[in-house]
Amino acid sequence: MSTPGPDNWINANQHYLVALLIEIKAEIRLRTQNTDALNNDWFNAKQATADAELALPVPAAINELCSVLNLSSFEKKILLLCAGVELDEELSQLVISYTQTSVLPTFRMALQTLTDAHWSALSPLSPLRYWRLIEVTPGELTAGSPLKIDEQVLHYITGVNYMDERLTELVEYIDGEEELVPTQQALAQQIITAWQQTNNAAMLTQLTGTDNADKRAIAKAATVMSGYQLFAVNAGNLPSGKSLNEFIRLWNRESALNNFALFIDCMESDITDKASLQSIITLAENIQGPAFVSTITAALNLKKTHITLNVNKPTVKEQLALWQTYLKPELKYSTQTLSRLVSQFNMSTQTIRNTAMEVNYQSLNGDMAKNGQVIWKMCCAETRPKLNELAERVTPVAHWDDLVIPQQQKEVLKEIAIHVQHRMTVYDDWGFAAKSSRGLGITVLLYGESGTGKTMASEVLANELQLDLYRIDLSQVVNKYIGETEKNLKKIFDAAEDGGSILLFDEADALFGRRSEVKDSHDRYGNIEVSYLLQRMESYRGLAILTTNMKNALDAAFLRRLRFVVQFPFPDTTQRIEIWKRAFPAQTPTNGLDMDKLARLNVAGGNIKNIAMNASFIAASNGEPVQMAHISRAARTEYNKLEKMLSSSEINY
Repeated sequence: MSTPGPDNWINANQHYLVALLIEIKAEIRLRTQNTDALNNDWFNAKQATADAELALPVPAAINELCSVLNLSSFEKKILLLCAGVELDEELSQLVISYTQTSVLPTFRMALQTLTDAHWSALSPLSPLRYWRLIEVTPGELTAGSPLKIDEQVLHYITGVNYMDERLTELVEYIDGEEELVPTQQALAQQIITAWQQTNNAAMLTQLTGTDNADKRAIAKAATVMSGYQLFAVNAGNLPSGKSLNEFIRLWNRESALNNFALFIDCMESDITDKASLQSIITLAENIQGPAFVSTITAALNLKKTHITLNVNKPTVKEQLALWQTYLKPELKYSTQTLSRLVSQFNMSTQTIRNTAMEVNYQSLNGDMAKNGQVIWKMCCAETRPKLNELAERVTPVAHWDDLVIPQQQKEVLKEIAIHVQHRMTVYDDWGFAAKSSRGLGITVLLYGESGTGKTMASEVLANELQLDLYRIDLSQVVNKYIGETEKNLKKIFDAAEDGGSILLFDEADALFGRRSEVKDSHDRYGNIEVSYLLQRMESYRGLAILTTNMKNALDAAFLRRLRFVVQFPFPDTTQRIEIWKRAFPAQTPTNGLDMDKLARLNVAGGNIKNIAMNASFIAASNGEPVQMAHISRAARTEYNKLEKMLSSSEINY
């Protein structure tokens, strides 16, 4: 609990509490002895209490508690009686003289010595017991059971205010207040408006989206503007059963007394687990006061009145403004540089601020080239997806000069790079985004025989664009169980979305066959899987590349939805000569290699690379430079692997 007021209030509150205890003592003496003198004492005590109350700058803690938790005058007196034995020695002696056995008062004593008495005050549903303001010590007779005030409540009414340790074990205060970007400020205002328009009936808000930091900032802004303090609880740490009910009851008491709001963080919880899900729903539906449930999707079926808001990252323009705000002006980043940054990386306010601070520390004043590399690499690292077993991160080593394909195909690849680099200009500044009914993802199909350079081309694009490259083997992603393939694809796209990494889907024919007639559920779901992948590719903010050895296996309707389709032909003799020239690193010792003769080997670039490496191992084992004989031996091994015959014309050297 938070301290209700300044020092002058604390003194006045304590003075008022002392007056109340004097009044309680006077009332007990009057009800047990009933003399005129005692009646005058009681009257004077009541007058002193009234005077002390008038001196309070704001309501006393006990009056606030009674008002908020709806205690009757008799229940207030019971609470004071229980507090008095802790605070007032004289009152403690009065209780001992009455009970003859215990320093703690009993309900029977309260019924017999205090005015406005009613039996319902000891009901389990009465405020005293429901809100755990007092503890009833187990005994044979309820009326004779000793009553003890809750320790935290005792401190609260004296003005010493703190959160109950039974709550602090589970909740944490959300400190700080971030300045929200306009779109997120609008969401915070929408939450406040919902509270106001429903007369606080819709105090539960479900916030969906992948970025928890922005959701916490929005919740913080809404609560601060409405006079609440925001705390967070990790849904994974929630108790269950009776312990959860006790937590809810205790939280609701604290929330009512202190204007607390709760942020239920489910981002790391397994909401597919029935027990976990039930604990979250139980908490959300029984919480009183403002509460927020943070999930990735609107997966909770909540019956309680609530609103659901999807929290996106700041818009591209908002992210640009954030970078300009947080980066040191002397670094002199151009708007063009930052525009490309926000076009590629979708980052939260907190991530931009933290990254900018690190950039400010590491960057070199005035060196724009190095500064640009620093900030780009940091953004790559910050948004790098966690794809685990679903994808393999490829370290790109190939460049344009390494890629031996027809010039026409190379020009198309360069166009693809241009689309990625300038999409913000064309989509946003030039208005093409508003005219597109489909997503604006850049989708590419690379087709051709194995070893013709499809993967190398993807590496070249990754190097050109300075982006991470992830290879996904679709034959491994496709799952025989209905619905599992879409789940795997969703994990991949969701994880990669913020950084716009290049996604290379290998073996596309594992998923994209000609659409056959739907004969059974697997045919139907196979088509659903294709449609889902196309939809996610089209909406993906990065570059999505598909490769296949069999273009004819893909139907025309699918091909029409791809922006680029690039053929990788089998290399001719001239191209094979160029590939052989690039096959050996500069430091590899060679002797007498005839590129024209080597080009007679009728294999693709990938096979040439294998032959060159195998020949190098053979030469190294002999302590010799790589020669034609070593290549001849390595070629036979490669042809055996391909189950091809090595003709005399190919190996005539």
